[in-house]
Amino acid sequence: MDHTPATEAAAVNGSGEERRDYRPGYEIVAERILEYIAQERLVPGDRLPTENDLARTLSTSRAVVREAVKILSALGRVRAHKGRGLFVADDEGMLVTSRWGGFFRPVDLDHVLMLFEFRRVQEMAASSFAATRATPSELRSIEVAMQQCRHGFAHGNVEEFNQADDDFHAAVTAASHNTFLVSSVRDARRLQRQSSAIGIHDELGDGAELAVQEHEAIYRAIRDGHPEQAAEAAAAHLNRTLEDYRGEIRRRLFG
Repeated sequence: MDHTPATEAAAVNGSGEERRDYRPGYEIVAERILEYIAQERLVPGDRLPTENDLARTLSTSRAVVREAVKILSALGRVRAHKGRGLFVADDEGMLVTSRWGGFFRPVDLDHVLMLFEFRRVQEMAASSFAATRATPSELRSIEVAMQQCRHGFAHGNVEEFNQADDDFHAAVTAASHNTFLVSSVRDARRLQRQSSAIGIHDELGDGAELAVQEHEAIYRAIRDGHPEQAAEAAAAHLNRTLEDYRGEIRRRLFG
């Protein structure tokens, strides 16, 4: 992957230890795009320059700009409309960014670990509450998302799988009937998508198959009204997903 000259530094120091201050080029360019939006006083709905124009303005490559745009799209800061270009997004994404996104680094192992710890606490509680509070229509929403996730995996459709995965977790949290859990889980998953946006989950492998099985375990525990089992199933799912992320980030950054 291309990087700007200023960020082409080894990820390992002379003693062979991982550098904690390493930041890939696309992460820095994403910040510079946000600075450009502020300097130009652009507001939601305003059009941004093309990727080529941004690359020239920021003295980097289009490939780096494209990766930066993926991160900003995952954060909800920009929107890419096919055939129309890039636009500043609405304020919802900006609120999330100002709350947590300003310090979250999607390739920092410590940050990914902390984010998953946070998600595990929230989603264990949400799954437990859902097991005693879910309405029939909410149970159906969880089941449909679970089935769509399975269908996406079976047909190798990454987009369908990822959308169904989002829908599943959103449906479970909605069934908790707790507004604060709904908000916090949504925001945490938005941050997690920064890691997904840089290519960590751009294909369906063994982890996706396990996710399908884990979703079913969560759904069955909620459907059968077992809060402890639902919480345990949610924890197992997030623990395993975290290990996938840790392994993939290390592979991509440090070989």
